[in-house]
Amino acid sequence: MLERLASTHGILNDTEDIPSRMVNVRELKIPRFKFAFDYEASKALKGLGLDLPEGLKTIILKSCIEVDEVGSKAAAAAAVVESNSLKYDFVADHPFLFLVKERRTGLVLFLGQVIDPSMH
Repeated sequence: MLERLASTHGILNDTEDIPSRMVNVRELKIPRFKFAFDYEASKALKGLGLDLPEGLKTIILKSCIEVDEVGSKAAAAAAVVESNSLKYDFVADHPFLFLVKERRTGLVLFLGQVIDPSMH
């Protein structure tokens, strides 16, 4: 999934597939998951011919995203429920992509995939 996403130019800028309205969710089921990423950026910079500023030995980037019951409950508690509105179930019992996007700029902060939800 990530390979296809990475090879499709402008796919994250395409807003046709992004819902334009809020949808009431009756039940949200996603597996618990945690992803961590460490990357030594100084090697990549040196590979591009850039020198680190004096006094810096290395540059290490670390990021982590975790989704658990507390996060799911908080999202469900914040939902607005209308008595006449249709309600949908969202059950992620299949492979899925997730991303965290900064709302104002549209910058993608985290992007990942869960291939086998039963393992989490």
